[in-house]
Amino acid sequence: MSMLSNLDLIRRVPLFSMLTAEQAQSIADSVVKRRFRRGELVVEQGRKSNALFILLNGRARVLTSDSRGREVILAVLESGDYVGEMSLIDGEPHSATVRAEIQTDMLVLQRADFARCLPEGSTLSYAILRGLVRRLRNADRQIESLALLDVYGRVARTLLDMAEDDKGTKIIRHKVSRQDMAKVVGASREMVSRVMKDLEDRGVIETQENGSVIIKERLQTD
Repeated sequence: MSMLSNLDLIRRVPLFSMLTAEQAQSIADSVVKRRFRRGELVVEQGRKSNALFILLNGRARVLTSDSRGREVILAVLESGDYVGEMSLIDGEPHSATVRAEIQTDMLVLQRADFARCLPEGSTLSYAILRGLVRRLRNADRQIESLALLDVYGRVARTLLDMAEDDKGTKIIRHKVSRQDMAKVVGASREMVSRVMKDLEDRGVIETQENGSVIIKERLQTD
């Protein structure tokens, strides 16, 4: 790794394969090389790193976990793959943890350097990227729910995701379709109806005449 220049390393990464010579040199001048030991965290779920990490060699796992420590592997990353791009684009915490599976060498590009590498007039492109990142985050959250939560937990999480805050009260203003909810949480309509009825009987939620739903107590999602 020490025998190669940053520009040589950049040229080996598929993410940067379409860059001009000037753009590639700009990236090469900005990145730093870092080595992660086996088991070391590259990024941590719920935290911010403000950097893009590009694998040069080695292997890393993308993981998500619940409050009880149960983990789901979302992806396995190898040479040429990269992580941290979603947080780099939208400024939000990481939606998953990335852990080095073996000793892994990476290139690290900080957020400020990434912004300087963007072409001028890229406002529209950046807005599109943020929209795509939002969808990816929702997809990661859905995968996590299906893998780690039972139907009660998945329904509760979906209700919370749908709700908005109105002077301290969580409310879903539109009618909550049991059929649509069933498709979202991966369960039968009958099961979702039973869960919703149980939540209503326990006074956790209250369905209004117009179909809107008020969340009256804290919903447990795990």
